[in-house]
Order: sequence, then structure tokens, then C-alpha cells
Amino acid sequence: MPQSPRRARRRATGSLLATLLAAGCVPLTPYREIRLQLPTDRLVEVDGRPVHVVQRGEGEPLVLLHGFGASTYSWRLVVPELAERYRTVAIDLNGFGFSQRPAEAAAYTVAGQLATVLAVLDELGIDSAHLAGHSYGGALSLHLAWRHPERVRSLILIDSAGPEYPWERRYPLAAVRPLISAFVRVYGLRRSSVRKGLERSFADDGQVTEELIDAYFERVKVSGAGRAYYHLSAPTREPRELPELERLAVPTLVVWGSEDVLIGQEYGRQAAERMPAAEFRLIEGAGHIPLEEAPDRLAGLMLEFLDRQPSAAPRATTGR
Repeated sequence: MPQSPRRARRRATGSLLATLLAAGCVPLTPYREIRLQLPTDRLVEVDGRPVHVVQRGEGEPLVLLHGFGASTYSWRLVVPELAERYRTVAIDLNGFGFSQRPAEAAAYTVAGQLATVLAVLDELGIDSAHLAGHSYGGALSLHLAWRHPERVRSLILIDSAGPEYPWERRYPLAAVRPLISAFVRVYGLRRSSVRKGLERSFADDGQVTEELIDAYFERVKVSGAGRAYYHLSAPTREPRELPELERLAVPTLVVWGSEDVLIGQEYGRQAAERMPAAEFRLIEGAGHIPLEEAPDRLAGLMLEFLDRQPSAAPRATTGR
């Protein structure tokens, strides 16, 4: 007797799931172990859970948001120069780095990510800040500047994803939670997958060292990774409210690697043309992650832009 379509799909899903599980999986690092290894001043409590934050320098605050699959680690080569003149605050977003993975699906929506960023800033006594975002972090930065303009003094977008990206990266198959969890454990959470992702993001993949792969991989294979990927990928009912770039008047620097094959430079040029207070700069020879390939040139462009912005007087604070 022919199987019903629903039963056939269930059997196919079960077979694929069994195959993935049989392939083995990478053990995840329990978060309690990570927390014990982190300095207490790098953890900010948000709704009873720790968010990993790396602060350095003094002066006007500059908040740094990383890309998808990355973390505060990706800013490490840029921060030293920035921190000579600014108080840099790099944040591990929900589902990434050394922040504890939330259980609630809402934490992984645009609104949830922004709420976490704003809660961290509130805890650190930061009313408003310059904001820099790379890739996925750039998409979130656009939403933050649009929804909370009073919190953003200026905006820097580095090889930024579009504001629609948090919705477009979600797909129906991801709603099959056992399947996506198994996929993440046996494919996404592989060191080889991290290597492949980095090599695609670099113009010169010879710069993708074993040490670099290990550092990114360490911050991916954290307990709750499967849950986080599911909530970041499954369809959501969050309203698709996109910023109107033509009305986003915050001073903006758009920076792009000339060899970015993931998001071409023309996308960045077009976005900058739509924004009334934006300027575009190209970093020759860099790929999707100029933070890694051209940190000195990127920091120089960021500082030149930031130093031209009017200073503000935030309420006095020393942070945490």
C-alpha cells in the first residue's frame, strides 16, 4: 500500500536524522566551564543570564557587534587602536561566543537581539554610543539605529548584511527541530565547517591559520548551540519591519572589502547612496572580514570617521 505523503516525509526525516546521528557529533563545552574561566568583569547579567562583553579603553563609547558565527574575538585586532581614543564595548550576541545561549525563541529575533544589546548598555551606564556592526551585526545595527536613534551617535557598517537578512536566513526545513539539531551537531559543529566558512570569507585563505580556526571553533561549540541555531533559522512570526534607509539620518560610514564574494561591494555602495548621511570606503584586497585581513586599515578608516563626529557628554560612569 502506498504511504501517505505525511508518513513518507516522516520516514525520510527519520532516516536522514539517523544517518546524521550515526556520523557522530562534536561534544559541546558546558557553559558552567566557560563561565568559570572568564573574568567576572567580562560578564553582564541580562534577565538572569550572563552576556559576554569585552571592554577596553576610555572616552566616548563605541559598541561593536560581530557577524553571524563570529564573536567578540573577531574584533581583537581592531580594538587596540580604537581603544586609544574610545571606550570600546564588544558584545557576544545571543547564540554566539561566550554568552550563555538563551532558551527562549524570542531572544533570537531582531527585537530580542536589540533588547539584549540595550540591556547591556544600560547595565554599563551607556546612554548613547557610536555603533559598529559587521555582517549580521551590521544588519542589527541598522535596526538599532532606526528603532532607537537616541541611542546611536554614529553608525559604521562593515561588509554589512541587509536589514532583511535576519528574516531571509530562516527557512521552512529548519522548523523540523530534531533534524536541524542533528545537522548542527554533526555538520555545523565541525572544525572543517569553520575552516570552510573562514576560507570563503577571506580574500587570501592562506591567512586562515590553524590557530584562527581553533579560536572560532571554540566559541561555536558551546552548550545550547543546537537550540540557538534552531531559533536563529526556523521561521518566526516576528513582524518584518525594515528600516527606511532614505530616512536614516545618522552619520554613517560604510566600509567594504573589495574582494568580498559573500556580499559584493556594489551592495554596500548602493546602500550608502540611499542613506542621506553616509559615505562609502573600500578596503582593497580584503574579503568579507576586513577585521581579520586588514585591521590596521579598517581601524584607521573608523577613527578618521569617528573623530569627525560631534562629541556628546554621556552621564559619568566607569562601567562595571
